Amino acid sequence: MPLALAIATHRRGACPSLDSPMQTGDGFLARLRIAGGRITPPQLAAIARLAAQHGNGLIEITNRGNLQVRGLTPASSAPFARAVQALVTIERGLVVETPPLAGDDPTEIADPRPLAASIRAASILLANRLGPKVTVVVDGNGRLNLSRLKADIRLTAIGSDQWACSVGARSDRILRTEALMITLRILRQIADLGPEARATDLAGPDTNARRSKATSPIGALTLRTTTATGIALPFGSSDHAALVALADAATRHGVTELRLAPHHALLAIGASAAFLADAAALGFITSPDDPRTRISACIGSDGCASGEIPARADAARLASYLPENRTLHVSGCTKGCAHPRPADITLVGQAGLYGLVIGGRAGDTPQALLRADQLGAALAGGQG
Repeated sequence: MPLALAIATHRRGACPSLDSPMQTGDGFLARLRIAGGRITPPQLAAIARLAAQHGNGLIEITNRGNLQVRGLTPASSAPFARAVQALVTIERGLVVETPPLAGDDPTEIADPRPLAASIRAASILLANRLGPKVTVVVDGNGRLNLSRLKADIRLTAIGSDQWACSVGARSDRILRTEALMITLRILRQIADLGPEARATDLAGPDTNARRSKATSPIGALTLRTTTATGIALPFGSSDHAALVALADAATRHGVTELRLAPHHALLAIGASAAFLADAAALGFITSPDDPRTRISACIGSDGCASGEIPARADAARLASYLPENRTLHVSGCTKGCAHPRPADITLVGQAGLYGLVIGGRAGDTPQALLRADQLGAALAGGQG
């Protein structure tokens, strides 16, 4: 991979991609924006094998539902990219997101896919002028909505031919026929401010907490003509062998399509209860009540130069101690990449110790410093 690509990903506001992986503590990380978030079990198995061949075999599903592969090298990044592109279609340009069950969700107010496709097509000439983090969410407002994901422009179906258009702190009711024109106008305004601009530069930050609670993607979901079974990767991560075994189980149980979903989830279309049992045996999260769904953890010192603690290993060890209805964030450092919002309990690596933050973020001043052998008792004792 050309050195210029690696350096470019370190500028402010950059995102890793398949074309331009980002240097991390365990090598280069490539994020795959798979078209529509749809993939077959054999394709998932093939990507997992490529992750082991060209990287360190660790694969993640991000909180926004993207697949990413860790541990690539300058020599292996390009062959990996070529092999992936021979398997699946990769989206590039402006990030335009729709819910994973768009068009199949019987509870959605409108199918967001046609509008999203129009925005992608019409924004091609603007894409190079927009920062890589600029995101448009087009949400049909169904059972698995994207209300908890950040967006520069959010279009949400609210009625027959009516959408809410939210930009930073501003929200307006618009007609479906106006949505494309208004979205392009806002994107031009952001582009005119420069490549680091975001919607908050136009309308100020959105300080209104989004309290709507979307249904968990984990478990059985009813679609218009079939069903979906949702599972999740613990803390968003899996090794390649487990994913290959999961993909093989999906094929064995007649699953022909998997969909990447927010909150580190994977939806198996038309899967049976037997598939769910196999997924649980492989260590994947198969119940929305699993305490690991309430824990956020970065890779920590196992794969990040800034990490002070093995965050995911600690998170797995502490899951059984977490009190009900509490959220836990285990962060390798004060950046808090895995969970930028406050959590009920946050543990932050600090020179081999764990800063304890109650009701705050990883960058907040900790109330106490704990040793590793004190963490279980601190959580079980109900601190937070």
